[in-house]
Amino acid sequence: MLKNLRIRKFEPEEEYVYFTYSIKNSEREKSKELIKEYRTLLQKAIDHLWNLTKIQVRKNGNYKITLPKKKEVYKPLREELEKINHLASHYVDKAINDAFSILTSWRKRAIKGRASIEKPRVKKAYVRIKTTLRKVVGESVRITVRPYEYITFSWSNLWFSRRVRELELGEPIIKEEKVYLPFRYKLPWVTPLNFLAIDSNLYTLDAYDGEKFVTISLKQLYSLKYSMEVKRAKVQSFASKHTKRGRELMRKYSHRERNRVLDFVHKFVNTLLDLYPMTFFAVEKLNKESMFKDANDSLSRKISRTVWRSIHRVLKYKAPLYGSFVKEVNPYLTSRSCPRCRFVSRKVGKTFECERCGFKLDRQLNASLNIYLKMCGFPHIRSRVWVGVIPLMGRRGMNVRDFGEAQGLRVDIKYHEIL
Repeated sequence: MLKNLRIRKFEPEEEYVYFTYSIKNSEREKSKELIKEYRTLLQKAIDHLWNLTKIQVRKNGNYKITLPKKKEVYKPLREELEKINHLASHYVDKAINDAFSILTSWRKRAIKGRASIEKPRVKKAYVRIKTTLRKVVGESVRITVRPYEYITFSWSNLWFSRRVRELELGEPIIKEEKVYLPFRYKLPWVTPLNFLAIDSNLYTLDAYDGEKFVTISLKQLYSLKYSMEVKRAKVQSFASKHTKRGRELMRKYSHRERNRVLDFVHKFVNTLLDLYPMTFFAVEKLNKESMFKDANDSLSRKISRTVWRSIHRVLKYKAPLYGSFVKEVNPYLTSRSCPRCRFVSRKVGKTFECERCGFKLDRQLNASLNIYLKMCGFPHIRSRVWVGVIPLMGRRGMNVRDFGEAQGLRVDIKYHEIL
C-alpha cells in the first residue's frame, strides 16, 4: 500500500522586508540631463497614447474612456520614440510602460470624477531605473545613461552602510537633489533567543525579559518635544501678527521638530536592537484618542508629547534586520491585574498590591509582567485554570547586560528586583 505514497518536501515561502534609504545626488549635472531627456520621452509617449484614447459621455453624465491596447501600439510607438531618443534604448521601453501606467491611473480617477478630462502632463521630474540599467559594485551602484556613459552613486561610509550588506537593491529613483535606494531583505528562518515585553509610559519604557525588569529612560526625547513645543508657541504668536512670514516659520519649525524627533527615534531603536538581537518584542497597541477622554488638561499635554506609535512603528520594520519580531498586545488591565492570581484591583497607586494574595510590585513593572504573560498566551480571562508566575516571591540574581552607544545616543537602563 505504501508503493504509491508520495512524500512531498516542505519548502517554506520566502518573505521579504523592504527598506528605502535616500542619499544626496553627487552627480547633479548629469542627473539633470538624464531627467530632462527621460521627461521628454515620457511626455511624447503620453501624447501619442492620448491621441488614440477614446472618450465618450454617457446619458447619466459619466465618462466611458477606452485606452489603446498595448500590443497594438507598442511597436510603432517604440519606433517613433527611438527617433528622438538620446539615451540608452531601455529608457524607451521604460517610458512606454510608465505612460501606460499614468494613463491607466488617470482613467480610474476620471471615471470616478476625481480627475478632469484633460491630458495628463509630467510635472514631477524623476527617473526610476530598471534593473537592466544598473549594476551594483560593492557599496555603489553604476547606472547606464548612454552606451559607455555611466553615473555612479555610492553609499559607503554612510550611517546605514553596515546594514545593507545583506540586502538586495531594487530600482533606484533619481531626482535632482536626492537618490532613493530601495532594498529588500530576506527574512531568515530563525527562532528568537530572548523575549522582551515593553510597557510604554510618559518618561520610561519598562520591560520584562523573563528574568529581570529593565527600565529605559525617555526623558531626553520628552525634553526635546517640550523645547520644540515652546519654540512653536512663540512662532504661533508671531504668525498671528505676520501671516506670510509666520506661515513660513511654522512650516520650518514643524519640519525641524519632525526630523529631530524621528532622528532620535531611529537612533534609539538601533541602540535597543543592538542590546537585544534575535528577540521577540511585545508592545502595547495604544490609542491616544481614548487616553485624552479620561485625562485632564495637564496630563493631555504630557500625552501629546509622547511618540509611542513612532517607536513601535520603527521597531517593527527594523527588527527583522536583527532577526527579531514584534507583536502588539492589548494593554487592557495590564497595570491593575495580579500576575499570580488574576485579581483585578480597582485603585492602583505607584505600587500595585494585590488584595487577595498580597503580591506587591511597582505598577509599571507589573504592567510589563502582564504584557509578557499575554505574549506567552496567558491573557487575563476568567477561567477555572490560571497559569500565573509563581516563583516571583523571592529575589533572583541579575545578570546585568552591557549597553553601548549608537550614533552618539546613550540609553539609560536600570535593572529592578521584585519587592
